[in-house]
Parts: sequence; C-alpha cells; structure tokens
Amino acid sequence: MSKHGAIPNLIYSDVNAAVSFLKKAFGFKEHGVYKDDNGKIFHAQLVLGKALIMVNPFNPDTAFGKMLNLPKNLEGYNTQTPYFIIENVDEHYKNAKANGAEIVMDIKDEDYGGRGYSCKDPEGNIWSFGSYNPFSEK
Repeated sequence: MSKHGAIPNLIYSDVNAAVSFLKKAFGFKEHGVYKDDNGKIFHAQLVLGKALIMVNPFNPDTAFGKMLNLPKNLEGYNTQTPYFIIENVDEHYKNAKANGAEIVMDIKDEDYGGRGYSCKDPEGNIWSFGSYNPFSEK
C-alpha cells in the first residue's frame, strides 16, 4: 500500500456552520471533530467514502493564515476546487441542491467519461462531484 495521499484542507469563517452544511448537503461523516470549551470547532476531519478533508477556521493572524483568504474576500474567486468521486451522482446532486448548495455547473455527462456537477457552499467554496474516476481508466 502506498504511503502517499492527499488531504484537502479547507478554511471557513464559521467552521461549525461549514461542518453542518458539508454533512447535510454533501454526505460527509465526522472522522474527528475538535472543539474548544465554548463548542467552537477549531479542527475537523470529515470523510466521504475513502476521501478525507480537513476543515479549519480562517485565521489571518498566523504565518500560514497570512497566505490564505476566503472567496468572499476575493470577489467570489476560488484558487482550488476539490473533486470527489461518487457513485450516485444524480442523487447526490439533488441532495446538495435541496440543502442549499448553489449549482454553478449543472449535472451533465462529460465527453471524457462520467457524469458530474459543480456547486458552491454557503461561504463560496467550489466543490465538484462526479462519477469519473481517472484511476479506473488506466
């Protein structure tokens, strides 16, 4: 088994609201959620199938945080967009849309294979979900 992997790390101004949305709209499950004494999440690890993401608060006062920004501070622009391979794209799309995801690229069959769509979460991060799996094509 390879010791290499990738874990996207997303930042939010309201991590508690983000975790709640990601679970309800996209189907993420808690892997590890760490809160301070006031119940505010300061780090979360969420899973969707075999994929894991980390969710953290935006903190521009740290050395690392000074290099980051939120879409709302960048006129809605994103510089990274995670893609997740899922099995039932149409069901996932309907659930995401019903739970407040803003569809930015409607669901469709792709010329290169698979079916997918892209959407924004409430803080403006762009997410893509689809059935195309480049690993199964090789």
